[in-house]
Order: sequence, then structure tokens, then C-alpha cells
Amino acid sequence: MEDIKVAVIYYSSTGTNYQLAKWAAETAKDQGAEVRLRKVKELAPKEAIEANEDWKKHVEATKEVQEASMDDLEWADCYIFSAPTRYGNLPSQFKQFLDTTGGLWFNGKLANKVVSGMTSASNVHGGQESTLLSLYKTMFHWGAIVAAPGYTDEAIFNAGGNPYGVSITAGKEAMGDKVKKAVAHQVKRTMTLGKWVKKGSE
Repeated sequence: MEDIKVAVIYYSSTGTNYQLAKWAAETAKDQGAEVRLRKVKELAPKEAIEANEDWKKHVEATKEVQEASMDDLEWADCYIFSAPTRYGNLPSQFKQFLDTTGGLWFNGKLANKVVSGMTSASNVHGGQESTLLSLYKTMFHWGAIVAAPGYTDEAIFNAGGNPYGVSITAGKEAMGDKVKKAVAHQVKRTMTLGKWVKKGSE
């Protein structure tokens, strides 16, 4: 996988999707890929962040993480996206990032990228699947290739069984080894498909 470039791009307010993204980046690096771990720019007002101690701590703890750019999208062969659900949809911060990709899309720079998504919600039926489907609708417009994990490995079943992508009920007790293994499988699958696509286009 040495010739594969992977951009792991996340939005996280209190750290759950940051952890998923870190696991994804670690797996990609372990597989020999060149990896960029990037965060989506925080757009929430300072007052809202200050009012939530966990949010405030996470913003401070990740202040050194570089923000995602259009260059990261153009550079990568594969994308791993991770963002929490907001009312069964993507957070406005992540949606705004996607909405700035028009120039790349217009010039065909996002076509044939291989992409997969992960998400979280505060409860079991909090909109995880609809959030990933919302993400993938944008990918279809890009002409990207969605690498959903499906039921291609036991790790997916063990982590909750979401075929659209790893999704969890947020909370420290949820971030265990089963989820980490599911993330690793999803990343490896995405990279494998990315390698096939890249080789086929050469």
C-alpha cells in the first residue's frame, strides 16, 4: 500500500470522531500509506464552546491538528471521513467544508476517489445510518467510489453491524477494541479498493 495516499478528515466537538479518525490514520500508516490527518474547521460561536466543558477541552487539546484544505482532497487517493450526526444529518461544520469543494468537482478532481465514512450519535438510534447516507449522496455527485464496509468481516458484526460504515453510540465505554478493529477493517478495505482503482487507471 506504499503508493496509496489517504486523507483522514474529521469533525469532532468532544473527541469521539477524533478518536475514530486517529485509529483510521494509524491503520493506514501501518499499511504503508502516506497519510494526512486533518480536522474540519470549527464554526461554532465561542460562547457555545465555552458553555460545554468537554467541547472546550477538546478544542484546546486538538489545536495543533491541521485544518483540512482542498489540497488534501486533491492530493489523496482515498478519503476516510468521520463526523457525528446532527439530527440525522452531517454537522454544519462538515457540510460547509463539503460545500467549498465546487472548484475541485467542476474540474473533475474528485472523481474516482475512493471514500468511506464513520459516525457517532448520543443514542443507539440517533441517526447514524442516515448521516452516512447523507455523506455518500455528496460522494455520488463527486463521482467518487463509496467503499462501504458492508458485512465483509466479522469485525463489522462485532462492532454493531452497520454496513454503511463504523458507527457508535458516543461514550467512553463505546470506544473499545471491537470498534477499533472495525475501523481497521474499513480502512483496509477502502485502501484495497483505492489501490485497484489507481492501478486500473494507470
